[in-house]
Amino acid sequence: MAPDHDLDVMLPNQTLTQVTVRVLERMTALFGTTPLDAVMIQGDTTTCLGTALAAFYARVPVAHVEAGLRTWDMDRPFPEEMNRVVVGQLTAIHFPPTEGSKQNLLREGVPADRITVTGNTAVDAILRTANEPGIDGLFPLPDLDPEQRLILVTAHRRESFGEPFQRICQALAEIVQSRDDVTILYPVHLNNNVRSVVMPMLGKLDRVRLVEPLDYRPFVAAMKRAELIISDSGGIQEEAPSLDKPVLILRDETERPECVQVGAAKLVGTDPARIVPAALELLTNRAAYDAMAKVPNPFGDGRSSHHILTGMVEWWARRTATQR
Repeated sequence: MAPDHDLDVMLPNQTLTQVTVRVLERMTALFGTTPLDAVMIQGDTTTCLGTALAAFYARVPVAHVEAGLRTWDMDRPFPEEMNRVVVGQLTAIHFPPTEGSKQNLLREGVPADRITVTGNTAVDAILRTANEPGIDGLFPLPDLDPEQRLILVTAHRRESFGEPFQRICQALAEIVQSRDDVTILYPVHLNNNVRSVVMPMLGKLDRVRLVEPLDYRPFVAAMKRAELIISDSGGIQEEAPSLDKPVLILRDETERPECVQVGAAKLVGTDPARIVPAALELLTNRAAYDAMAKVPNPFGDGRSSHHILTGMVEWWARRTATQR
């Protein structure tokens, strides 16, 4: 899909203030030239926050997909928790992925008739993509020994910059050095706060494969091939259960507690003393592995796009009826 408008806001080492201001200014200019009936945003990024604020100023209704996720801790994740809370106050129609997310919105005073539980579109996407013909051929390490057990790693969260990232890398090094049948695949985020730690600490280790960020299809192929995923990503917490892959979450809090509640994921933070034993248990204890791998995905059945469309149509019908 090619965008009709590119805000061109990305700069090296930009601050949150800089990206917020540029998104707000450029979305405001877009609203001034493009009449819109509504704006749909997804997730918790600073782009979502800037767009929601620009839409509010322009009196354009906001529809928020992936609404209602909360940790109730403004520092975790930072700044995403704040983004979601503020966007929630600016939103006209909310599409939370789960009943728990809906309850969060109700506690914040959102009227029930402005909330539709939909599941998450990430589940739609991964189920469709994982079943595409030829997807396995896009696996980014075609030379990997088939006997090697693959751990897929992603880590990039802002709150982990500095010493926490060093601890994560220490844990990954301990895991791969403790077992000669394990290979780690780590697509490394382009942010220099990540690369300046990951490259020197992991770059020369045997069976640690550091690669550039992957496009979606090769990444899905990597998820399918992986035995275990270690990540601080919110999206992976939603996707992995659809592929029966356990996830160790490199955070102390998650705004997606459903994956932990059903047993598909475990919070391990950034402490090697928690990460390493948890990973080794899943690699050596089949019962523990199956207990995490064989659970239904709490984030939906792969039909969230249909539910969102239905919710939008119903909301629009109510809105136009009250304006007559």
